[in-house]
Amino acid sequence: MGTVLITGANRGIGLELVRCYASLGDTVVACCRAPESAHELNEIAAAHTSVRVEQLKVTEPASLAGLKSRLGEQTIDILLNNAGAPGPFLDKEPQGALDFEAWHDTFAVNTLAPLHVLRQLRSNLARDGGGKAITVSSQMGAISFEMPNTMYAYCASKAALNKVMHMAADDFRTDSIAVHLLHPGWVQTDMGGANADITAAQSAAGIVKVIAGLGLDDAPSFMTWNGEPHAW
Repeated sequence: MGTVLITGANRGIGLELVRCYASLGDTVVACCRAPESAHELNEIAAAHTSVRVEQLKVTEPASLAGLKSRLGEQTIDILLNNAGAPGPFLDKEPQGALDFEAWHDTFAVNTLAPLHVLRQLRSNLARDGGGKAITVSSQMGAISFEMPNTMYAYCASKAALNKVMHMAADDFRTDSIAVHLLHPGWVQTDMGGANADITAAQSAAGIVKVIAGLGLDDAPSFMTWNGEPHAW
C-alpha cells in the first residue's frame, strides 16, 4: 500500500482513479478546486477513511504552496497530474481572431501546472527511495497523430506538456523519481463525449494497471491506458 496524490479528482477519470486506488487500500490525497461541491468525491471519502480531500487550484501558486504546507514531508508514492482543460475551439472564433487569454489559460492548466506541481512535491516523491510522477497527457499532443484543425490550443498544450515531462525525467532521475506520461484513451467524459470508446472507469482501471508496471529504468515513457507504447 502507498500514498497516491491525484489532481482534478472531482470528476471523470480523476474521480475513477480515486475509486480504484481507494479500493486497493492505498491512501489517496484527492485534490480539486472546490471540495465543498465535489459531492461524489466526498461520498467516496466518507466511505473510505484512506481518502483525504484537499483543495487545490493547480494554476495558483499560493494554493499549491498551501497544499505543500499541509502535506509537510508526507511521502507520496504516486503523483497523478490529471487536471486538464479543453481550451478554445479555433473554428468558434471570429475569422482572423485569436483568444490569447483562453490560450494562456489552457497552457497554464495543461502544461505549466503539472510541472509546477511536480517541482513543489519533489521532496515528497523523493522520500523512501523515490516515487512515480505520472501525467495524464493525450495522443492529441503527439506530432504523429492527425487531428482536425479545431483544438489548436489543447493539442499544442499537450505537445508542450510531453516535451516538458520528457525533459523533467532526466532532472528528477537524480532523486530516483520516475516521470512518465499516459494517454487515457478516448473517454466518455464531458470533453470526450458520450460516443467515446471507453468509460472513465475503464480508463482509470487501465491506467492503474499500467502505472504499477512503470519504473525508473523505462522513464520517460508515453503509454496508452491499455499498456501500449504511444509514439511521441
